[in-house]
Amino acid sequence: MQTLNDRVRRELLGAQPPASKPLSDEQLAQQAKTLLQGFVADKQWLAALAGEGAVFDSPDPEHEQLLRALSRFTPGAIKLLTRDEALLEVHPEHCISPAAYCQQPVAQQGIGFVDLKTQQDALRPQLEQGIHRILHHGQYILGPEVTELEQRLAAYTGTQHCITAASGTDALLISLMALGIGPGDEVITTPFTFVATVEVIVLVGVTPVFVDIEPGTCNMDARLIEAKLSDNTKAIMPVSLYGQPADMDEINAIAARHGNLPVIEDAAQSFGAEYKGRKSGNLSTIGCTSFFPSKPLGGYGDGGAIFTNDEALAQACREIRVHGQSARYIHGRIGIGGRMDSLQCAVVLTNLERFDQDIAQRQAVAQRYHRLIAEKLEQSGTDQVVEKTGTGRLVDLLPWPAPDRTSVFAQYSLRVQERDAVQARLKAAGIPTAVHYPMPMNQQPAYTHFCCPECTPVAATIAEQIMSLPMHPHLTEVEQGCIVDTLVGV
Repeated sequence: MQTLNDRVRRELLGAQPPASKPLSDEQLAQQAKTLLQGFVADKQWLAALAGEGAVFDSPDPEHEQLLRALSRFTPGAIKLLTRDEALLEVHPEHCISPAAYCQQPVAQQGIGFVDLKTQQDALRPQLEQGIHRILHHGQYILGPEVTELEQRLAAYTGTQHCITAASGTDALLISLMALGIGPGDEVITTPFTFVATVEVIVLVGVTPVFVDIEPGTCNMDARLIEAKLSDNTKAIMPVSLYGQPADMDEINAIAARHGNLPVIEDAAQSFGAEYKGRKSGNLSTIGCTSFFPSKPLGGYGDGGAIFTNDEALAQACREIRVHGQSARYIHGRIGIGGRMDSLQCAVVLTNLERFDQDIAQRQAVAQRYHRLIAEKLEQSGTDQVVEKTGTGRLVDLLPWPAPDRTSVFAQYSLRVQERDAVQARLKAAGIPTAVHYPMPMNQQPAYTHFCCPECTPVAATIAEQIMSLPMHPHLTEVEQGCIVDTLVGV
């Protein structure tokens, strides 16, 4: 790759008009990098689009293939870098010479909170092929891609059954319905989560009972669960927040001591993480995840999945997601339209190919944040952003996962004392941030009557200080250095 990079730089240097201002080594390196990245991605993309077996009555079919592929894009969005004078003369709107390319300003890209484009570019041919297959066979609902994804995800998690759903929210809703939980019942859950966790509980007529969180992981504090149990408790629904599994063994043990209560893990953010050698999603009675595009394993739309080792529960979930249908037009249960379509399954199947690589890169990005923040804070002599844990290590809000578990770092979150000011400083530097989440669920207007806001003090405090930095597998150390410098105010 370095040899190719050097060759491209030499070509660019030789293509500069004599009267032009010479490019610096840094500019040449940046243009060479941009050119290489664009060339590799566009070459694969064009090959996927053009390679459809079409025959052209043209003296130059190669040109026709390329131009046909280019015509599918917005005019001017993509150009061929070429010295072919015929192409340059006849199709200037689609082509550019090396000399003209050298005169273009180097594009300055901002830091993205997530980066789906880079992910997509790396897999574009496979994505195109998967979508084309569905367009050809026409099985858009419960097609072969759905079955294949369910089989591969079940194997990945080590569960006996995977049932895909239209979204992570529907996966949770279907699970509650399959367990027969309804009006008059209670479900133990966390107040510090995305609204869907609590929303589905209320939708089936059940009362959510909130248990406060651990200040280190922001997951449900298992030590507080038993005090919240009652005769009406019918399930426990922990959330594995920010990519790290909750303390599932302790939660399962509590459930077992109190009548074998079912446990539903909301693994929307933790799919791919491990807890004592087992995958998140395979840690309890039922596990649910989401394939929302920004998730560690995402599609390009909505999608979700349910995991269980219980055959009866799996069958109930399959029926409920198709309007309670056990056979065509035979409805033995109340259900919903909760199927994940074939197109989204094809996208997730493609992204699954490099999922473990993405996880490793996310963990490397998190480690760099951890190291860079500690170094900058030591240099600046401030502890505004990080705290010392009982071990005396300097870490961010979420201590590095314990040795018995891993995190997929769906988010990289910090605890900041002056969040608004810090966010404003980062925004002014072109660095996006987010707040996951600005208030506990028992402070949200729709849910305040289920629990007094003062009953979960740790969640309330965390909500006032939590802030998430950009996190995706493609963040570079240079970008992270810029983020951390701005964050700490150096």
